[in-house]
Formats: sequence, structure tokens, C-alpha cells
Amino acid sequence: MAKKDGSSDSNDRAVYIISVAAELAGVHPQTLRFYERKGLVQPARSSGNTRRYSERDIARLRTIQRLTQDQGVNLAGAKMVIEMQKELERMREKMLRMQRDLDQAKRRGRKTTTGTELVPLRSLRTFPWEGVS
Repeated sequence: MAKKDGSSDSNDRAVYIISVAAELAGVHPQTLRFYERKGLVQPARSSGNTRRYSERDIARLRTIQRLTQDQGVNLAGAKMVIEMQKELERMREKMLRMQRDLDQAKRRGRKTTTGTELVPLRSLRTFPWEGVS
């Protein structure tokens, strides 16, 4: 996965063939094929169409194993948990970006990125729609 600056995260480099990935994750290669069919993992493919797993894929496989083996979650539940974790991470990143934008706006003298001034709500005596007939 490429970062905004054009570099790629080393965790996303697909370097492991299926047998190595299976060993690292503690599962049988056939289990990885099954997980792929169920949509739990999507390994990259080489030019020869062989599966290539990244460190991120291996971590995901370990998470699936932990959920299913240690915590008794079925595969559908594991998939849902992983999707929710991804969504939570996206929301955290969005919240951090919004916080940075807000901090930047405050530093620029309480101006937003659009140039409109931020007005504390308590400074308004009435709302614009109040008193309109």
C-alpha cells in the first residue's frame, strides 16, 4: 500500500509464498486457500499468478487464528471483527486529521480553512431562525 508521499509500507510488501506464510501463521496452506475463498485474506499475486503474502497478511492470519482458536469466534465473526478493526483504524486516522486541521485553524487566528470565522455558540443571543415568521 502506498503512503501519501509515494513510498510503500514494508508491512504491505508481498514477499512470502503460501508455504512460508502458512508456517509463519501456524496453519496449513490449504487453510490459507480456504480463508482466501471466504474473503478473509486477499494475498497479492505474482506475475506467475502465485500467492504472495505480506507481513500485514501474516498478522491478519494470526488474528484470525487467535479469534477462532483461542476465543471461539467462527469465521464469519472473525471476518466481522477484522472489518470493524479496519473501520476503527480508518476513523482514528480521520479523527487525527480533523484534530490537526482544527489545531491549525486555531493557530491561524481562529480562521477555518475556508476563511470563515469560528464563532462560539454561547456568543449568539438568538439563532438566526428564531423570530422569523
